[in-house]
Amino acid sequence: MKALFFSLIALAAVVVPAPAITVTTPVSGAQMSSPFQLKASTATCLSKPAVSMGYSIDNGQTTIVSTSFNAMVAASAGAHVLHVKCWGQLVTDVVALNITIVPTYAASTIAVVTPANGAQVTSPFSLAASAKTCVSVPAVSMGYSIDDGQAIIVSTSFSAMVIAGEGAHVLHVKCWGQQTSNEILLNIAVVPASGPVTPPIAATAPVFSPAPGIYTSKQLVTLSAATPGATIYYTTNGSAPTASSPAYSGAIPVGTSETIEAIAVASDFTNSSLASADYTITPLSVGPSVPSNATTETQLQLLPNWNFTHDPGTIGSSVGAMTQVNTPSLSGAAAKFEISYTNWGGEIYSVSYAKDPNVTNFLYDAEVWIAAGSQIGNLEMDNNQVTPNGDTVIYAFQCDGDSNAWDYSENAGTPKAPVVKWLHSSVPCNPTEWAPNAWHHVQISYSRDDVGNVTYNSVWLDGVEALINETVPSAFTLGWAAGTLLTNFQVDGVGAGGSSTLYLDNLTVYRW
Repeated sequence: MKALFFSLIALAAVVVPAPAITVTTPVSGAQMSSPFQLKASTATCLSKPAVSMGYSIDNGQTTIVSTSFNAMVAASAGAHVLHVKCWGQLVTDVVALNITIVPTYAASTIAVVTPANGAQVTSPFSLAASAKTCVSVPAVSMGYSIDDGQAIIVSTSFSAMVIAGEGAHVLHVKCWGQQTSNEILLNIAVVPASGPVTPPIAATAPVFSPAPGIYTSKQLVTLSAATPGATIYYTTNGSAPTASSPAYSGAIPVGTSETIEAIAVASDFTNSSLASADYTITPLSVGPSVPSNATTETQLQLLPNWNFTHDPGTIGSSVGAMTQVNTPSLSGAAAKFEISYTNWGGEIYSVSYAKDPNVTNFLYDAEVWIAAGSQIGNLEMDNNQVTPNGDTVIYAFQCDGDSNAWDYSENAGTPKAPVVKWLHSSVPCNPTEWAPNAWHHVQISYSRDDVGNVTYNSVWLDGVEALINETVPSAFTLGWAAGTLLTNFQVDGVGAGGSSTLYLDNLTVYRW
């Protein structure tokens, strides 16, 4: 919906000129990490036509920009005064905002036993590490990667044999907690071995992803072994695995509580120690209330007519792709969304799924999987409805990595002269802090009245409800076909460039 919003904002700027400097984000008193997003505009400067704008931090040099701009601003940790300025003919004006830059991460207890930072090692080398807390909350899993390679997920105390090519590398050792993540970086150099490499006595034990624990929905568990050429054998019936047990060949579906036990077997190694993981599946008995007369649209991720395109409302660029896959999946058929972006670009995926102008209540219900290594700034999940008077009511909701909150939108203008504004709730959310390679259950409840005021009721993440309870106007005169119901799934990048891979399953919209 940001593409629609972008065009609506441009239309609103023509119909209702801004009377003075308007700073959309940040607000005065905000606490943010660096770099932060600065959006501002003006049409006049001390009652004269504005010809340019600018901004500076404290008494620093001013950066000159246009009279409507969107910039990423870097600042050191601590309190600052953000100056946003305008110039007209022989006049100048400024607004000052107090902001505080906070460190990106709080303390974590990641401890690497070996190798040391700056060490010279031969390949494969031994990596041993542990973490009790991750950004001040209990750690639930760890991982490691070489340079920008894919992270291998392991337990909170692990030992692994890592393969890397000769030369200098950055070793990333990571941790994840409840909606948190952190990492430390070690510089290492891989040098040629002085003689034959003696393999370890035993193969490295398998590791599990997602980490063992308590989940509210079915999970797909993957196993990996760091020992080159190892085959993993596993059981789920309580018996100890042997080389005669089933060989691991793909993700293991876990729909009920069970224990997976595994060993790694490799040539020239003795069998690994036993690895065991307990998964407890406890579906919540209390959740969103859906009346028996509700209309249910299920498995929307499988509809054939999805569209995807770059969102011009985001700076930068993006290229997207969408395919259907059977793994990872909970239903057997999930949608795979891929995005490559530059400079914070975003990609919109949308589909029209029904026609119903009269219903006033909705529940958006989906399972979302974020692949390890994805770089996500915002994850947006929208619903749109053309109502009996012909206006389109937009139910826009996103997990915002910039504000670290669930956001919702409003029309601060009128349906025919809209002014779209994103508002931050008090409920925290950041998609980069969701545990990777695991299913996350997202449910969003909202309703409308007859004139297009939308009430955002609650959001559930992995079965935990957070109250929103905010009502805002959200009707737009767009000329869409009568009764159209359309849903959007949008992924925005973060930083100068990168890529993300997400999976969407069991996408269901209830209405009544």
